[in-house]
Amino acid sequence: MTNKAQKHISQSDLVCMNDFVSIHPLRIELAYAYDRSPNIFGKIYHDGAKLWLYKDLAKIVCQAAQHVQRLHGLSLVLYDGLRTIEAQEKMQASPVVQKNLHWLEEPGRLLSPPGAGAHPRGMAIDLSLERDGQPLEMGTVFDHLAEDSGPEHNPAHREYKGHSKAVYRNRSILDEAMMAAAHERGHDLLALPQEWWDYRFPADIYQVFAPLSDADLPASIKMTAA
Repeated sequence: MTNKAQKHISQSDLVCMNDFVSIHPLRIELAYAYDRSPNIFGKIYHDGAKLWLYKDLAKIVCQAAQHVQRLHGLSLVLYDGLRTIEAQEKMQASPVVQKNLHWLEEPGRLLSPPGAGAHPRGMAIDLSLERDGQPLEMGTVFDHLAEDSGPEHNPAHREYKGHSKAVYRNRSILDEAMMAAAHERGHDLLALPQEWWDYRFPADIYQVFAPLSDADLPASIKMTAA
């Protein structure tokens, strides 16, 4: 997935979102650091792993957190950001993925192969909304991966039509906050159609950069024990 023309993301380009929980209305629940719901893949990250984002996306998330608190009295819960190549390899090898290899297939791919996508650049964030520590109803849990990723049969899809008005209102709050923050900071942001929780920089942006490997990162940023 890498080539010599791709730029390198340096350690200074990455921001640890754990450092902002006392400053901004957000909470970290690094899903793949624990073998419990909503994680369906098993434990992927090591015990000391933290949630890292590329600096520009980190600023967008912090601004969105302030937006939802100011306008709605809500806060953000962050599930995943940087997902290194090794983490993607562990995820792909997990029993649930091996039983659902169609998740890796186009069109409507739900999981990227190792080194692909925005997560291994820290340029994607998986997040949701909560009030006083209680999650808002978003139609599905985080990481609801449907048999059919299309909008007709996938309740996690942004265009799915079978939810309550409350669900669509909550999704709209999250969407408007993320998109407004990105716009105000002069960035394009993609709301991944098949996953209501996923926001990322478009491919023409993240593909400029090489994916990150734990082998090349300092211990403080490594995501897996490899």
